[in-house]
Amino acid sequence: MVAAIIITTTTTTTITITAITTTMTDAYADEAERVQALLLAWFSPALPIGAFSYSHGLEMMCETGAIRDRATAFGAIEAALRHGAGWTDGVFIAHAHAAALAEDEATVDSLLALARALAPSRERWEEAVQQGTAFIAVTEAVWPGQTLLTEDTPIPLAIAVGVVGAAYNVPVVPLVQAHLSGFAANLVSAAVRLVPLGQTDGQRLTRDLGPVCAEIARESAAAPLSDAGGFTPGLDVASMHHEDQHVRLFRS
Repeated sequence: MVAAIIITTTTTTTITITAITTTMTDAYADEAERVQALLLAWFSPALPIGAFSYSHGLEMMCETGAIRDRATAFGAIEAALRHGAGWTDGVFIAHAHAAALAEDEATVDSLLALARALAPSRERWEEAVQQGTAFIAVTEAVWPGQTLLTEDTPIPLAIAVGVVGAAYNVPVVPLVQAHLSGFAANLVSAAVRLVPLGQTDGQRLTRDLGPVCAEIARESAAAPLSDAGGFTPGLDVASMHHEDQHVRLFRS
């Protein structure tokens, strides 16, 4: 049995959550296998949410020379994870997950508004809400009848991940870790193309960022909502300047 959550629009800013129960044939040997399969699918580079088209400001930092090798790429991505969107997403996923399980539509609604408000630039706002909308569309299409989320207002990716994860009974810490690992992998892929780095150095970056993702997942999943938000001025300013960058491969 899988608890599904239907979110329907009541106004442009308020949503209603209704919990339902759906029977699903489980082909996995145990619950751990089911959860692992979902996480591998949801955070695979093959999931069509357009993540590959965003650099999170790294493209501008490469143009200015702030990122020029593996060490500086690691510093920028680690900062995004520890002090920027990575940390904030972890907090939002955990709180959206808890609110969805509790069928607390008012809290989910306030989380949507806060997550949108904390985007530091237009491109970063689009990065979050376009991926979130796509994430919901894909989960509805591939796992029909399990999670239905329809909203007239933009849905940031972190809120979408938290609500969908709750609907499928995915534990919050593995959910956050998988999301952060996917986020880091996407930025590593951007750095491989932009710096450029070789594929081997890209894998070294992924290896070194793995423990960072695990640590942040544990800490952010237990953090109060007041800890949402970060301080990564270099990345944030780069994302603002990226809007006017003359030659661009990425959308942020």
